[in-house]
Amino acid sequence: MYIKDDVCYAGELVPNIEVSSIKLLEDGMMLIHFNTGETRLFDVTSLIEKGSVFLPLKDECNRKTAKVTHGFVSWLDGQIDIAPETMYMESYKYTKDEIA
Repeated sequence: MYIKDDVCYAGELVPNIEVSSIKLLEDGMMLIHFNTGETRLFDVTSLIEKGSVFLPLKDECNRKTAKVTHGFVSWLDGQIDIAPETMYMESYKYTKDEIA
């Protein structure tokens, strides 16, 4: 657990991590490029279990609204967003050979 800007977060702090770009893949997966130079896979559908705020992401059309704004990913014109630290901690390492 860590505190940043008077807000308590679960997990570990990943200093100054930001999302640089994203690529939407099939089945709710997203390829995320971080400002660390690392690229990771994130399962957007895993967010649905985290609370009702993420329920609109069940719909593929809503998942396709993803965009990067100020270093984090948001959907539906900013109605839904998630911290880049969370995306990093809950994503998977990958090699370029794993994605066509």
